[in-house]
Amino acid sequence: MKWSLVAIAIVVVIVGYSVVTVSSGPFTPLGRVAFVKLGNPDFYPGHPHSELLSQYAEERGSECALICHFAGSSNYRSYQDGDVFIIELALIDTQGTGAADPTNYWDSVKLALFGAPEGRYKYKSDGIVFDTYDEAMNHVNTLAKKHNQSGPLPIAWHGNARQGNAVFIQGCGFPLYFHIMQKTYGMVPAYLYTFAGMVFPYMNNPYRNFELGHATELQELYNEGELDYT
Repeated sequence: MKWSLVAIAIVVVIVGYSVVTVSSGPFTPLGRVAFVKLGNPDFYPGHPHSELLSQYAEERGSECALICHFAGSSNYRSYQDGDVFIIELALIDTQGTGAADPTNYWDSVKLALFGAPEGRYKYKSDGIVFDTYDEAMNHVNTLAKKHNQSGPLPIAWHGNARQGNAVFIQGCGFPLYFHIMQKTYGMVPAYLYTFAGMVFPYMNNPYRNFELGHATELQELYNEGELDYT
């Protein structure tokens, strides 16, 4: 009983510290938006996943939202969707396998435990590649200010899994989301809010049953180019 109470007390302290730290910070962590693609591109004005993120931001009284990606061939142009300005930011891992290639799980564990080494990551937004985190965040903050953002900026990761089990594979943007949480709030809050972000779509994504029930079919259609509409 004594050790159980100690364990509970430790958990309460960790959760309380994380909540207080994040509540006074520059971002409102949301989590994963999608499980698989419904159409490509899916962060594009009027797409269901884009409208979902816009809705999440509106519900929190925000003029903008930040969506995290793993960089591919896109320019990751920021855009207006309804009343919310969507800021796109993608991670370029200079030592990684790329967005479409298999995950290096041991490397992922090391990044989760120790964070990314200085200089490993670059970032892309609006067709611009930024060499440092500070440069990328300055771009994000400049766009948010230009579009009348006040208060913390809602942040989410894309989440679509191109292949494999979409429940376990956290999909596009997951590393960048964790990276931003860790850089902004420290490792412990990053763990807590990233885990909460994994649960987020089960509670908030109205397409979850369709996406998960047809995940393999939708992945095949996407990889064959059948979901492209622009």
